[in-house]
Amino acid sequence: MGAGVNGSGQYPGFGGDDASPREAFEGRLADNIMHFARALRAAGMRVGPGMVVDAITAVETAGIGNKEDFYWVLHAVLVNRHEDRELFDQAFKLYWRKRALIEQMMSQLLPPAPPAPNKEQEEVRSRVADALMKNQQPPPQKPKPKIEIDARFTLSDQEVLQGKDFEQMSAAEIAEARRLIAGMMLPFDKVKTRRLAPSSRGRIIDLRRSLRASIRSGGGGVIDLKRLAPVERHPPLVAICDISGSMTQYSRMFLHFLHALTEARGRVHSFVFGTRLTNITRQLKARDPDEALERCSETVADWAGGTRIATCLKDFNRNWSRRVLAQGAVVLLVTDGLERDGQAELDFEMDRLHRSCRRLVWLNPLLRYDGFEAKAAGIRAMLPNVDEFRTIHNLNAMTDLVHALDGKRSRDANPARWLSAEAA
Repeated sequence: MGAGVNGSGQYPGFGGDDASPREAFEGRLADNIMHFARALRAAGMRVGPGMVVDAITAVETAGIGNKEDFYWVLHAVLVNRHEDRELFDQAFKLYWRKRALIEQMMSQLLPPAPPAPNKEQEEVRSRVADALMKNQQPPPQKPKPKIEIDARFTLSDQEVLQGKDFEQMSAAEIAEARRLIAGMMLPFDKVKTRRLAPSSRGRIIDLRRSLRASIRSGGGGVIDLKRLAPVERHPPLVAICDISGSMTQYSRMFLHFLHALTEARGRVHSFVFGTRLTNITRQLKARDPDEALERCSETVADWAGGTRIATCLKDFNRNWSRRVLAQGAVVLLVTDGLERDGQAELDFEMDRLHRSCRRLVWLNPLLRYDGFEAKAAGIRAMLPNVDEFRTIHNLNAMTDLVHALDGKRSRDANPARWLSAEAA
């Protein structure tokens, strides 16, 4: 599957006395680089056709002769983000090695093994292995006798997936998580409005309908009283989601959650921000979730870039709050709160947003860490102006959010807990 090296530790066609750059690619090295780039893209890296051409040109131009030089030439071209370094390193180790090791690796993956000390590295290696083995057909095997195993006291795959961090999921696990989000029990948080409607259990007498019913029945001595009751409907839900580089994976999964909410109930308004604020409510109304996210990607120009929380909240408060925050709206603010500039402005805009809505829930994936402390300046400026402070890093956190939207509040989500810890 991968390209091998010769006995001297050099790649075929490189480093020899009479080897030319053109002869370097006679061993299908260019094809292997292309397949390696496809594997990286399948594992989650952003590798396009232009980068593949640049990588082949760089290898041909460099005239490298050992594995370390080859590694760093490809690394310089294909890796553009800090979080992709570990993924590239594991992919390179798995792909550019001897062919016989692939069967050994797969045989070692079959039985359960104890977790490695470096859990993050193991999760990245799992994603890379899934991407490399995506299109490979397994070799024919002889039928083996069925062995029944009593696993009543073990966790199921779905239970493990529920508690797994979105950043550590493989491509197959992310697809399964999206399916579970689409089938998630969504909140039934209806509130009473001032509008009245006919109801048999209402406390308000509808005099007009009662008199009309009496006339139709012949004007007898007994009048069947008709009643009215307040109409119940879902309050508006407004989501403001951070799509900066540190929030990419979490924001994408949360957008799947927003798409399911938009399908199940009306009056859901969705916004994303990085360095600017973008309204994606119309894009998320597409029936297919993949099509909806594709439309969002085409609309948003600052995906996975920097973040300017205060500026974007100011834009929302000035141009959108009066349109979407009427009738007791609930606001879901999804961000890690890592804002460096304008702390006073951030405090002012958060206070204005808090006063404009019925309930402000801050969803921060940094809460997944047990040792989290509200020490960042942006977090300290935002925390006093929210009603609830929750995490949003896995499926269990999304389930807790659904219960919270239903009105089941938790003491763990009380921001006073973090404010008191900060004061201490």
